[in-house]
Amino acid sequence: MNKTVIFNRPKPQEESGKIAQLIVLSAVGTDRAGVVNDIARVILDCGGNIEESRMTALGAEFAMLMLISGNWHTLTKLQTELDKLTKDSNLEITIRKTGQRTGRPDCMPYGVDVVCLDQPGIVFSLASFFSARNIEIADLATRRYAAPHSGSPMFSMQMTINVPGTLSIAHLRDEFLEVCDQLNIDSILEPVKS
Repeated sequence: MNKTVIFNRPKPQEESGKIAQLIVLSAVGTDRAGVVNDIARVILDCGGNIEESRMTALGAEFAMLMLISGNWHTLTKLQTELDKLTKDSNLEITIRKTGQRTGRPDCMPYGVDVVCLDQPGIVFSLASFFSARNIEIADLATRRYAAPHSGSPMFSMQMTINVPGTLSIAHLRDEFLEVCDQLNIDSILEPVKS
């Protein structure tokens, strides 16, 4: 079922003297040339601006997440025009109002890179490790690929985490590397450089 849905109504944000709204758009549909163009055109025609986005092909599907800014009128127009787009193409689109992300000034951003032979449970194991230490995963990307020469199924993961300033980085790094050794994972944990 193709449907556009709106949830929640956060308070409007002030931006350059105008009331600005932030909208998260998620879309999934059959991968084809032009799908990004179709959605970007609707956003632009409705007066929206793409602030951030993530897009990728997953199997035979194409998935995207976007943070769009605009005013209340933009939201109304977007809902109508995206409903038309879902009827004309094989897309499922959801939009949701959101607010500005609140920063965590007590946290330090760290990058995590992981490479290993593909095996079930890697994401779960590492997410559990960070969750148990109240460490937020801010961004996560994974992929599976064939190793050069051998063709073995490999897994890589990159993430950005927010480490609370109260944690000892040396102790965290030691525990993290110990877990990675147990899982037979090559990994790096290092500060994010601007």
